[in-house]
Amino acid sequence: MRYALQWTRSLIFVGQIYLAMAVVGLLFFPWALFSDRGARMGARIWCRWVRWTAAWMVGLKSEIRGEVPSGELLIAAKHQSFFDIILLFGAVPAGKFIMKRELLFTPVLGQYATRIGCVPVNRGKRGAAISKMVADVKKSAEEHPGQLIIYPQGTRVPPGEKLPYKVGTAILYSQSGEPCVPVATNVGVFWPKRGIYRKPGTAVIEFLPVIEPGMPSKIFLAKIEADVEAASNRLMAEAGFHAED
Repeated sequence: MRYALQWTRSLIFVGQIYLAMAVVGLLFFPWALFSDRGARMGARIWCRWVRWTAAWMVGLKSEIRGEVPSGELLIAAKHQSFFDIILLFGAVPAGKFIMKRELLFTPVLGQYATRIGCVPVNRGKRGAAISKMVADVKKSAEEHPGQLIIYPQGTRVPPGEKLPYKVGTAILYSQSGEPCVPVATNVGVFWPKRGIYRKPGTAVIEFLPVIEPGMPSKIFLAKIEADVEAASNRLMAEAGFHAED
């Protein structure tokens, strides 16, 4: 009975956040077409709405830990579900993402992503995609300064699963000459990669100590993997999840 009630609440919650996305997206769309500020404000209002409704509709509170970065830098984040995108974008002052190219063609969402400086990547072309990504990141930095967010594993990875950290993050770190802030999370314990059910609890993203520029690529990649995985495992254990579960 309790599960059925929580599932029903989750269904209503999921439905209303996508309705709210459409409403907020369309309300801000005329401003967002001509202004980075309009696009960013609309997106941030929606992120706040999702956090607020998650807390009272399904009992899913959220918390931002660590020092929130600002200025020109790279953010290398653990990615478990859509909720960590919402928390991360809502926390930093001028976030923009390395994202799948297909999302550009999503109505409204694609236009907002372009306006705030997101960098689309064609993940099927590997070497060519990395070269283009580096060029596009440089252009984005000139036109839309801010915090570039990349997911080193390239996709959402549910709790308990492992995927390698890809070299693209190390290439961006090396080419940009900017600091990198790793980010850990436990959101996948409560908000899954797929499905409707949302568990009550406290979802966390945690900004970890900054990695200054100049570290050799292999050492850098090993360090962000070690730091992010260890901190994410700690946060997931805090939420009651362990790898053997």
